Amino acid sequence: MEVRGWKIVGIFLYVTLIIVLVAATLLEQAYGTSFVETHIYRSFWFCSLWGTLACVLLRVLGKYRLGMRFSVVWWHGSLLVILGGALLTFLTGEKGYVHLEQGKEISQFVGTSDQVLREMPFHIRLDSFRVAYYPGTEAPMDYLSYVTCRVEGEERKEVISMNHILSVDGYRFYQSSFDTDWSGSWLSVNYDPWGIVVTYAGYVCLLFSAVSLLVSRRETFWNLLHHPAWRKVGLICALWGISLPVLQAQPVRVLARQDAEKLKTRQVIYQDRVVPFNTLARDFTLKLCGSSSYQGLTPEQVVASWLLYPEEWQHEPMFYVKSENLRQMLKLKSDHVALVDLFDGKSYRLEKVWNEWQRKRQSGLKGWLEQHQAEKLEKEIRELDEKVGMVLMLKKGTLIRPLPTDGSVEPLSSLRVLAELCYNAIPFSKILFMCNLFLGIVGFFWWLRFYVVVPQGNYRRNWVYVVLKVGLWTSCLVHWGAYLLRWYIGGRIPLGNGPETMLFLAGCLLLGACIWQRRLVLLLPSGLLLSGWVLLVAWLGEKNPQITPLMPVLLSPWLSIHVSIIMISYALFAFICLCSILALAVRKQVAQMQRLTLCCRLLLYPAVLLLGIGIFIGAVWANVSWGSYWTWDPKEVWALITFLIYGAAFHGKSFSLFRHPSVFHLYLILAFSTVLMTYFGVNYVLGGMHSYAG
Repeated sequence: MEVRGWKIVGIFLYVTLIIVLVAATLLEQAYGTSFVETHIYRSFWFCSLWGTLACVLLRVLGKYRLGMRFSVVWWHGSLLVILGGALLTFLTGEKGYVHLEQGKEISQFVGTSDQVLREMPFHIRLDSFRVAYYPGTEAPMDYLSYVTCRVEGEERKEVISMNHILSVDGYRFYQSSFDTDWSGSWLSVNYDPWGIVVTYAGYVCLLFSAVSLLVSRRETFWNLLHHPAWRKVGLICALWGISLPVLQAQPVRVLARQDAEKLKTRQVIYQDRVVPFNTLARDFTLKLCGSSSYQGLTPEQVVASWLLYPEEWQHEPMFYVKSENLRQMLKLKSDHVALVDLFDGKSYRLEKVWNEWQRKRQSGLKGWLEQHQAEKLEKEIRELDEKVGMVLMLKKGTLIRPLPTDGSVEPLSSLRVLAELCYNAIPFSKILFMCNLFLGIVGFFWWLRFYVVVPQGNYRRNWVYVVLKVGLWTSCLVHWGAYLLRWYIGGRIPLGNGPETMLFLAGCLLLGACIWQRRLVLLLPSGLLLSGWVLLVAWLGEKNPQITPLMPVLLSPWLSIHVSIIMISYALFAFICLCSILALAVRKQVAQMQRLTLCCRLLLYPAVLLLGIGIFIGAVWANVSWGSYWTWDPKEVWALITFLIYGAAFHGKSFSLFRHPSVFHLYLILAFSTVLMTYFGVNYVLGGMHSYAG
């Protein structure tokens, strides 16, 4: 077969694979994980599809003369090695579990696939099990199984915990669960002596080949970076609106402000960590009424007044009920209701509504739209119930937990208390998203006038450019200062939930714009615009604030590296999408179109390479924590889909349509939908282990 024929076959298989992966995630949502694992991910035809695509790739690489482009061959070869490792895992690996009971020695594990007992060439015994907690809290910090392994008559003591595995003769044990009375421990078992070694070798090769692609003078990235078109460049846009807080008349009896201020620095245990009382009070007020203050009262006044005057405050309409449907079901006349409005005597009205709604659900819902509305209503019922529960906990005295007097919990230093008070007092995300979006739209209109409507001379002498540049650098410094402050307060890198990853993404966008704006002025307002929107999303997520300790499995350095690299790649994809939109808007101006195309092609290299590296670092983390480097979780699958779709954009020789700038940019715009689906779609629609929603 000629080269052209092999290319056509490869393209067909490539597109087919992407369609299958998309369909699999949707089918999993409809029919469950076991269905797609049986009929797709673990099926013979799916493995054959991957294998055939790998063979075609190998054949095409052999047909081309790539001897002078070692980095390209190395990159594609690394992917083939990874696929080879996955095949070895599929064919030779074994997975299962063991239930260890204290004092009992075993030498078998149960296979996951067929529930058949398999022998191990050694014995293992559980000596004891315990849960380690964060100081002064009931939040688990780690789960630890103390075991004894007997190999060929020799015994050795070991500890198995989250992110700390035990490896014996090729068998790897991972902490999975435990008996409620702590007399037993459940461990996952993974035996994969060949697949992991080959796959990890592929990961290492992928990392070094990515670096080689970026630094080699023979590769396209180097040529793009030194293209003469960089000598003259252009700029871009944003959008915005501003809201002001409204203060209303003061409500019922309240604690005097000067007395409430004395409570601000008192230290309590809240959300499984030690915090100043201000943090608890702020969260309480924010969750109840959607604002960190209530009718001009400080959060400390609100909480203290609820404690001092509960009979009066239970009539205060401060519960915000957003859903009109829920208000109708509860027969409420306003979107702000009092605690007593949710009770008929001692009967909890919300419980009645929940039971009635569950009976309606069991009778059957018609269509996807009705199902979606049902899930939305259930979420709103749970949120309102959480608000009620929080007030009841406050009244019963279980919400506020003072520090124990026996010294078992170390109090915060005065500096740390001051830092948290500062972070609570200044709405960094809100201020920055407002400023960035405003400056972005100003920059957009300035760009239109300066480069499109009336092209002018040196933009660096223009006062608007100076304002935008100062604004960008100021925003970047303030944002990273706030991010580091949050890091210091929480005692961990802030990457544990949706809003925190959005904050990191915004920081990457701002930092990237600061670094690259001298070479491409387009990125100056682009960074302001994109970071503004991302900070807006983060701010909306912070309306339900948490700076809590991470669950044990997330206490791994691999998490920080994995999420950081992935979010940097997403930031670059966002820049590429914005450049493509602008390129289509000015497509009649050849020079501007050329520069924007050059920008997209240049940013595509680090974006795709970082995404690939981030995916495989995540696989290493998963293997260390759960014993499997790939589980076909929806987030993993959509990250792979994103990688495949953006990877196609490099192959202009194979995909002739990419040689047309307009088609190329349109493709990049549409490709960004996979990034949005990977982050937001999986979180809020598909779910899975990686979901940040709910």
